[in-house]
Amino acid sequence: MKICSALVVASLSLCPVAAWAGLAISANDGKQVQKGEAAGATPDSISVIELGKYPPRVIGNLRVPVSMIGSPNSVVVGRSEKFAIVTAAHKVNPADPFKPALDDRVSVIDLSDPTRPKVVQTISAGAQASGVAINRAENLVLVASRADGAVTVFTLASNRLTRVGRLDLGKENQVVDVTFAPDGRHAYVVVWDAPAIIELAVDGTRVTRTGNTLSTGRSSYGAVVTPDGNWLINTNVGGALTGADRTGTITMVDLKTHKLVLSFPVGRTPEHATLSPDGKHLLVVLANGAPYVKSDPGYDKVRGILKILAVGPGTLKEVAQTSSCHWNQGATWSDDGKLVLAQCASERTIEVYRFNGRSLVRDDAATLPFEPRPGSIAIRLSR
Repeated sequence: MKICSALVVASLSLCPVAAWAGLAISANDGKQVQKGEAAGATPDSISVIELGKYPPRVIGNLRVPVSMIGSPNSVVVGRSEKFAIVTAAHKVNPADPFKPALDDRVSVIDLSDPTRPKVVQTISAGAQASGVAINRAENLVLVASRADGAVTVFTLASNRLTRVGRLDLGKENQVVDVTFAPDGRHAYVVVWDAPAIIELAVDGTRVTRTGNTLSTGRSSYGAVVTPDGNWLINTNVGGALTGADRTGTITMVDLKTHKLVLSFPVGRTPEHATLSPDGKHLLVVLANGAPYVKSDPGYDKVRGILKILAVGPGTLKEVAQTSSCHWNQGATWSDDGKLVLAQCASERTIEVYRFNGRSLVRDDAATLPFEPRPGSIAIRLSR
């Protein structure tokens, strides 16, 4: 039996090297203090979760500025799983712990050893830095800044961001998210209050408006493009554009014609929507009006909801639904699409679900506990 020790560390062939595959990065916000809750503020952090073995487990933690109030797409993971990028829309406000102040920080995290993640760079974007996206070539990063109404453009090389541009869309536009098309030649900006999806042209490091803008629903919040590049899917927290019904919707845009082809009522407050890695299913996280704190009289009566929709060419069909937790935030899939991780800010946990193509079943024994509130989560294939 071989024993690896400091005496033989120079001979790497004698010692097995841990190989990690299937990582999720959870951004955890410790500063969201709620009245009526005993717990106080804790440091913000990210957690590295291994999905390659069951049940999922946290293998690394790191203190780093993050924010759960804002886009659930505030973290991206490189396809090599060697780095992650996370934004911070808010920071602690010393004058009032119940009202965090705006932040603009973007952090690059080295995951070469996921058990010991480390911050290699912190850089500023615009105020209230929210959704973040990276192109498939992993050399261009876009950050949406809600308070500034702008998208900041960074190049990425050797785990370092360099600011190369800024696209101002007007401070009257609350830019909450941005996502790339798979070919990297276009990107799509989600504007909360307009509401609108704004198409951008990407030519090297030059990012400009194409002139194509489409309204999809009230209070648009996040977007993703299907792997074939044909469809943009986004959430609308305030519901459809017309009528008095404020049921949240999921909408689909044909990116070849730039036309809205589907508005699908999905439920109250669609907080996050993310595609399975193969693009065949859409996971939707619904806050559903559930209370935030246990002292609320209705806490045990209303919970959040998870839904899975089958995705077709311009079509969505519900295939699974289950009740979840309180103050739902982000969610993600495993690489094979058989597991779902859902963040619960009130319970300060991440729930684990199994998905077999027809049903979504929670494994309570696999639930992961946290001290700060989980607020955004991603894997390498999330966007």
